[in-house]
Amino acid sequence: MKPFMDKDFLLTTETSRRLYHEVAVHQPIFDYHCHLNPREIAENKRFTNLAEVWLGGDHYKWRAMRSNGIPETYITGSAEAYDKFLAWARTVPYLVGNPLYHWTHLELQRYFNIHEVLNEETAPLIWKEANRQLAERSELSVHGIFKQFNVFAVGTTDDPADSLEWHKAIGKAQDTETKVLPSFRPDKALNIHLAGFAEYIRKLSDATKKPIKSILDLREVLSDRITYFNSLGCRASDHALEYPPFAVAENGATGAEWEREVNQVFTKALNGNPISQQEADSYRTYLLLFLAGEYKRNGWAMQLHLAAIRNNNAVKFDSLGPDTGFDAVHDHHIAANLSKLLDLMESRKALPKTILYSLNPKDYYVLGTLMGCFQGDEIPGKIQLGSAWWFCDHRDGMEEQMKILGNLGLLPRFIGMLTDSRSFLSYPRHEYFRRILCNLIGSWAEAGEIPNEPSLLDRIVADISFRNAERYFSA
Repeated sequence: MKPFMDKDFLLTTETSRRLYHEVAVHQPIFDYHCHLNPREIAENKRFTNLAEVWLGGDHYKWRAMRSNGIPETYITGSAEAYDKFLAWARTVPYLVGNPLYHWTHLELQRYFNIHEVLNEETAPLIWKEANRQLAERSELSVHGIFKQFNVFAVGTTDDPADSLEWHKAIGKAQDTETKVLPSFRPDKALNIHLAGFAEYIRKLSDATKKPIKSILDLREVLSDRITYFNSLGCRASDHALEYPPFAVAENGATGAEWEREVNQVFTKALNGNPISQQEADSYRTYLLLFLAGEYKRNGWAMQLHLAAIRNNNAVKFDSLGPDTGFDAVHDHHIAANLSKLLDLMESRKALPKTILYSLNPKDYYVLGTLMGCFQGDEIPGKIQLGSAWWFCDHRDGMEEQMKILGNLGLLPRFIGMLTDSRSFLSYPRHEYFRRILCNLIGSWAEAGEIPNEPSLLDRIVADISFRNAERYFSA
């Protein structure tokens, strides 16, 4: 019987073990999409206790605790930090079968060298020891964590109206070798159909000190912000879309007449008038087409995150706000609209490097086949099937995503894993992914399905673990 989560955890063959221990473990981390706080990076934050660094902002854990019947006061409420930690410790034994069970123990092992299983009985000693280390070890500051885990770069998530002052501070400090790259997320400028749109446009206008009265004004401001983001190292945009929008002018026109219609819709929204779905989709199609062209001009990658249905519990949304654990998987049909949207970008010579993610695995075959229609010679793997994301970033989900990519495209060109996390304790998720990757490749080799040639297998593992992402975002 194998020990629980030993050095060969998830590695079932000799070749898998060699690939992980000799190749994958030595690769730097390029965490190209996350939600880390740039201010905490700039200030090299030291965390006061395990609850702060482990539970704060982590809606994965919050959902699990709610499922275990934990009162909200111990999740996002006013309970003491230790009591929140105990509530988490009581939940962990019920997470068997959930990736959180593995992540929890990987994080205890890799950050604190704590190999005890977390439960209510072990919690007091784990709390005491982890807090002692947080207080005493410089390796557990933000910059220390970056160094300890060999983090080459992180891509934060930033609004066009953000000043990026903390990114500037990081660049000036020069006391971490990790690149901290802003990522351009203009969702609030695109979501014309949602409450608060006009208020956001005023905020963007104030931030840039430019009036925004028309769609051409908005284009100019967004173009200026893209230039500004680019000057601070931005290499990617990010868009959260329930479904790919696609609509043009009522008569099908895509030129000046479409622009006039879109401007009328924009003016309606600024005046607080309701917007139809057709109008919203026409506006979003128009603006996405413009933005895609800007991204391509700057050599950025465009990330499209599809198929999340958000804020499902209205009572909790009213009391806790967004991103607190009440989102779920959507089931829109996406093929027709996505095909038309990508084709429009391609026909206008405006299709940048693009990463297509879906929260719903049913879409993997749609994405995997559509992306093959729009590849280009600017870079191998120009259009990517994004990693198993959010509700899919477990062992089965990662294997499914890679197998489908292997069946439909070029798995060795895959740009690999990301954390999509708000926590500085999330880097073992890259280890988790790499172990799964090595086990998949190693098992194929030992089954005779691919050559068991170290030069081939080592290259594939190193490329997917790090080198493909480095090339993709620097090209």
